[in-house]
Amino acid sequence: MRFFSSVVLLVLLAWDVPGWAAAQEPPSPAPAEQPKEEPPKDQFFAGYVTALSATQMTVSRTVLGDKSSTRTFQLTPETRIEGKPRVKSRVTVQYVGTDEGDRAIRVIVRSSSQKKQG
Repeated sequence: MRFFSSVVLLVLLAWDVPGWAAAQEPPSPAPAEQPKEEPPKDQFFAGYVTALSATQMTVSRTVLGDKSSTRTFQLTPETRIEGKPRVKSRVTVQYVGTDEGDRAIRVIVRSSSQKKQG
């Protein structure tokens, strides 16, 4: 009887070992997924207009303690322009970076005159 119990136990262990071994193996990695392309995020840049044409606007800014930076933005028919930009006018540009360059989504011309309170 003891021999029979040992044989049954060995058979059960031998039969279950492949399942047990497979359960112990780490799962195989999934096929490489292509990263989802996220839409470009809007960014902002504020400064003074240094060059202006029908299709481009160049804006320069100087930050205290830092060197100045300049960006050129593509103006498209979809670009919303609030105010009348001119060279030397102060603007804030909402833009999105693309492979072709920075594309302006919205341009806000800031007032250069400030109200004085007396």
